[in-house]
Amino acid sequence: MHLKQFSLPVIAALLVVLTGGCKKETPATLSSAEKLSSTSLSTSLSLVQPRAVVNLGVAGNFAILSKSGITDVYKSAVTGDVGASPITGAAILLTCTEVTGTIYSVNAAGPLPCTVINPTRLTTAIGDMQTAYTDAAGRVDPDYLNLGAGTIGGKTLTPGLYKWTTALNIPTDITISGGPDDVWIFQVAGTLKLSSAVRITLSGGAQAKNIFWQAAGAVTLGTTTHFEGIILGQTGINLLTGASINGRLLAQTAVTLQMNAVTRPQ
Repeated sequence: MHLKQFSLPVIAALLVVLTGGCKKETPATLSSAEKLSSTSLSTSLSLVQPRAVVNLGVAGNFAILSKSGITDVYKSAVTGDVGASPITGAAILLTCTEVTGTIYSVNAAGPLPCTVINPTRLTTAIGDMQTAYTDAAGRVDPDYLNLGAGTIGGKTLTPGLYKWTTALNIPTDITISGGPDDVWIFQVAGTLKLSSAVRITLSGGAQAKNIFWQAAGAVTLGTTTHFEGIILGQTGINLLTGASINGRLLAQTAVTLQMNAVTRPQ
C-alpha cells in the first residue's frame, strides 16, 4: 500500500480547515484614521457594523409632534397624525383641511371641528420622543466623525453612525444609499441646515423610516428643499416656503411651517 504524496498548498489548506473550528474568526477592524475618514465611505461599507433603529414608541405614529406649538402659513399638506403637548391646542395653527390624519390636542382649543382631545396619548408620545432623542444622541463609536468638516454637499452617505461636534450644513444635493433594512443615525451637536433648493435622494432601497437626524440646535429646511428621514430636534424645526419632507418632525420646542408638504414614511 502506497501513501499519496500531498503538496504543501494542500497540507496548508487542510490545516486551515482543522484549526478553523477551534476558534471564531476575528472580524477585520478599521484603524481610527480609516474608520473616521471621509475618504473611507465606500471602501469601509462592508466593515461597518449594523446599527439598530431608534425606537420612537408612540411618537412614531405622528408626522408632526411638538411640545410648544405648530405655526403654519397656509396652505400646507400633512399626511399623518399631528399633536402638541403640554402646550394647549390653541398653539396648533394647522387647519383640519391641511391634515390627512388626526390632530391631537390636550384640550378643546385645537383646530375645529377635527381635533381629538387625548392628553394621555400625547403625554406618552412626548415622553417617547424625548427618550428616542436621548437614544440617538447617546449612540457611541461613530463610523464617521465630523465628515466634511460639517459640510456634506455632494456626498453619498452609506449606512452607519455619523457624528458632528459642531453645526452641519448641506449646501448641495446628497444621496443616502443602502438597502431597505439599513440604518443611518446622524448626530449633530449644533444646528442643521439644508440650503434652498437642495434635495436629499434615497437610493438602493433605503427607507426614510430608518434614517434619524438628531440635532441639538435648530433645524432649518430652506425654500423648495426636499428632506428624507426622521428629525429629532431638541430645538425648533423650521420649514421655509415650499420645503417638503418624507419623514417626521419631532421637536422638543416648536415646529414652523410655510406652505410645506410633510409625509409620514411608510
